[in-house]
Amino acid sequence: MSFPACRHTKKRAATVTTLRWLAAEPFRVFFLTGALFSIAAVLLWPMLYAGWLPFHPGASHARLMVECFAGAFVVGFLGTAGPRMLSAPRLSPPEFCTLFALHIASGASHLCARNAWGDALFIAMLASFIAMLAGRMLLHRFDAPPPAMLLAATGLLCGIAGATMWLRPAWHSSAATYRLAGLLLYQGFLLGPVMGVGSFLLPRLLGGEFGEPATAEERRSALLRTLSTAASLLGSFAVEVWVNAESGILLRAATASFAFAGIPWRRGEGTLARALVWWCAPLLLIGTAAPVLAYTRHVALDHLLFIGGFGLLCLIVASRVLFGHSGALASFSGKSRTARWIVALVVIAAFTRASAEFMPRVLVSHHIYAAALWALSVLLWLLWHARRFFKKDPQPD
Repeated sequence: MSFPACRHTKKRAATVTTLRWLAAEPFRVFFLTGALFSIAAVLLWPMLYAGWLPFHPGASHARLMVECFAGAFVVGFLGTAGPRMLSAPRLSPPEFCTLFALHIASGASHLCARNAWGDALFIAMLASFIAMLAGRMLLHRFDAPPPAMLLAATGLLCGIAGATMWLRPAWHSSAATYRLAGLLLYQGFLLGPVMGVGSFLLPRLLGGEFGEPATAEERRSALLRTLSTAASLLGSFAVEVWVNAESGILLRAATASFAFAGIPWRRGEGTLARALVWWCAPLLLIGTAAPVLAYTRHVALDHLLFIGGFGLLCLIVASRVLFGHSGALASFSGKSRTARWIVALVVIAAFTRASAEFMPRVLVSHHIYAAALWALSVLLWLLWHARRFFKKDPQPD
């Protein structure tokens, strides 16, 4: 991953403390712990069916996957890239330690079924992170962020709003507000960054340049496009909850299609880039729209989006970051048998979980198979990148 060098970076001694290095590149520990939390989240289901779990893991599983897996990848990526995009100072060790402590505490709370505590800690992490980036943008930046980053900010605010609604039973006591809380946290929190960062980053992953406006006119156009996309995303939640569920879903699918329409899709070089084009992007769009076919079973169909869309995208983008920050950027564009296995396992897991509730006789076994497939794919991904998590780039910016 290559971003403009921070203009606040001063000449430093050859030795940089490990903590300062991790603070400047927080993805290294957030990606690692986020992946581990995702394995723990899916293994809750086999534990339940084996009689080893004293509580139903539905809420804990969902929160761990969204707040502690996907949330870790969002904070890890934006915490590394955000200051660079602004040419502002990197995260400081105290800031990094605060975010990481809140992240770990949130995950531990959800694993213990203390979901209110987990949500509160997640809110604290996101609010702190927003404050850190906002302070840099207002006080230290040399460059304006790409307009599409407003979508990422919209997603972070959706995450705070949704998690806040879960904290107070009175705020999600009706079917409508319950669904709204879920939409804001489980979809708004992730679709915002995916559409925002995606329109900027995906062209680069596919072999082109970053999707950044080159002229003032292009920047104004991109800003209007971003604002309309954000408004449409939020509007889709309101339409689904208070007007018509199917119409809201279709509006959200159209919004995602609109956001990705400006990306110059190409075949891409390498296993992961091709998986992005042939599997990840289609499953993200299909998963967004699929619940319109059977809304009463939208939880099952949503897993096409969660696993095949968000989950696979996290692993692909994180792979690009890890390759780029360990001096092995060219490897992302190469063919890899390991990457093929990872992609195949994730895709099969997505369809296995999505189909489970349509076949009641095999529902439990499909839950277990899907959990095992996801855990195996993430474990394989961790082993594949094990040496890159803490390998320094020999030519850092």
